[in-house]
Amino acid sequence: MSNNFNKNVPRVAVGVFYSHEDRDTALSVTSAKETGHDFIILPITHSDYKRFLFEKVEDNKQYMEEWRNGSPFLKDDLIIQNNEHVDYLVGKISDWIDLDTSNHQIRTNSEIALNQQFSWAAHLGLNAILVPTPTNSFLNYARSLNRIWMRIPIINEDTPCSNGMEMWEKWNKFRTFCENHYKLSIALELSVNLPDEVYLERWFAEPIKAVLLPTKIFLTNVKGYPVLSKKHQGFVKKLMKYKPSFVVFDDMTSKHQNVGFAAYQEYIRYINRSMPEPNQIEQFGNGYQDFLQSPLQPLMDNLESSTYEIFEKDPVKYALYEKAVYYALLDRVSLESNETTVIMVVGAGRGPLVTRSINAAEKAKRKVRIYAVEKNPNAFVILQNMKSEVWGDKVTILFGDMRKLKAPEKADILVSELLGSFGDNELSPECLDGAQKFLKPDGISIPSSYRTFISPISSSKLYNEVSAYKDLVHFETPYVVMFQSVAELAKPQEIWQFEHPNGSIVIDEGGNPLNNYHNTRYSKVTFNITNSGILHGMAGYFESVLYKDVTMSILPATHSEGMFSWFPIFFPLKVPIYITSNSTLDIYFWRLTSSKKVWYEWCVDASFKVGTETKSYGSSNIQNVGGRSSWIGL
Repeated sequence: MSNNFNKNVPRVAVGVFYSHEDRDTALSVTSAKETGHDFIILPITHSDYKRFLFEKVEDNKQYMEEWRNGSPFLKDDLIIQNNEHVDYLVGKISDWIDLDTSNHQIRTNSEIALNQQFSWAAHLGLNAILVPTPTNSFLNYARSLNRIWMRIPIINEDTPCSNGMEMWEKWNKFRTFCENHYKLSIALELSVNLPDEVYLERWFAEPIKAVLLPTKIFLTNVKGYPVLSKKHQGFVKKLMKYKPSFVVFDDMTSKHQNVGFAAYQEYIRYINRSMPEPNQIEQFGNGYQDFLQSPLQPLMDNLESSTYEIFEKDPVKYALYEKAVYYALLDRVSLESNETTVIMVVGAGRGPLVTRSINAAEKAKRKVRIYAVEKNPNAFVILQNMKSEVWGDKVTILFGDMRKLKAPEKADILVSELLGSFGDNELSPECLDGAQKFLKPDGISIPSSYRTFISPISSSKLYNEVSAYKDLVHFETPYVVMFQSVAELAKPQEIWQFEHPNGSIVIDEGGNPLNNYHNTRYSKVTFNITNSGILHGMAGYFESVLYKDVTMSILPATHSEGMFSWFPIFFPLKVPIYITSNSTLDIYFWRLTSSKKVWYEWCVDASFKVGTETKSYGSSNIQNVGGRSSWIGL
């Protein structure tokens, strides 16, 4: 094995699952530590404890009723008997508990036994609890659980030709019975044969806290040590990005008895250390994965210096802007001309686009006169410093709102960075409509256009984050999110676009639009859903043309490599909808306006064909009606 490991990859937690009941807890912990494991999974009780479920009690009814009334464990019933090693333990609930049997006594006693084990685990302060995989009938089981790791095999190996959806469907039904409880997590058990990639990716949207690795899935290398197949390695590496714990357990078929559990642990850590170093976007977004952030309100609020600083660290965005200005200058004026091109940077912030415009002019060998327009009084101080210390007479700075300001002359090129994650959600259309009066009739706007895209997504993580607020407002608010625990149910589609300059708007004597209705939008897009899934909301992206062939995008298929200024936007659904395979999903979006604000409304409708008739089976209400919960102030 190579030693060229990446030291910047977070260390993965690796545990071991001891199912043998004769093991002493202290000895098990010591053994696991000696072999490099971070934790162990142990049964909470001995199998003898199941006497309360299956033994006839006619001869000792009083003892049984005392137990039902809450008599304590007997010491010999317990494997985990105290909290001495609690930080190192995950407790396992007994497999023989049967909450959905038709036998009333066994069902009742199972629930009592389950609650007794939960109570003991809570008393000890165990980090987590592993519970058995649900059977085909599990309604009572679901009613009894909340904060646990549920053991879910990735495929049902007892079912011929299992395609990987069967166990996800079972898990989904179970968590639905539990009202999508945020403390219900998955211990995903890998199998010898993994399903196709499309089914594997579905699990990335689920709350996986642990990955169970039975020894039977390991192959043997030439030196006799356990290794995983290439497909298993690839899936495990993807899972490691979500930082679950990994647990090796002996399924009694191990081909590597001679090397012991230490070899498995070392191999998992080897895979972890050999992962590629996080790219620039991953480094920038570290700690922000699946974290809900409210979009900026750049017209209502003045941005903080730290916010500008974060955006200015993106070299890709500003390189693209410089390239766009460069080509615009080449097209605008010939090399032989002595004509000076007027560039106006609106919303100049602390000046990065001004600097890039100067660089583009020097590279193009064109004469320019640059204006920098900014309404934020704090950022304007920085612009004054830049003018005196760096730019000099090349730049004239103007203070004021671009929609109301009067410029000293018309511009050949209007440059702005007003785009939001949804393209228009930071009011770029409204701002550039107001600034259009600065532009000559044949002038160039950079950007010249931008398109907005949406796609249906599944993410129990994001849904739980929103639902934790327990109010309507947060379900009717879009969020900027660096997606991680997300599965796409269909590829993104375009819903609308904006172009600049806009020659169709009607303006007043001051050159401003008479109203904002030309910036309203409505779109209905239809997605074909191949595989079933839970719809938790929509992802939003933009793709922009800065100038001719110079584009800038956060759309996954065309994402500008290395650019991290924007995360996607997330529009949540108040109630998740189960979308069946081979059905259609219609998503409706509105961009609406008043004299004081702009807002979005959205809803969905799922349907399938029965002959020639379309049957709707899942719809949402229209969310954020009238901008009652979220809006962008004008």
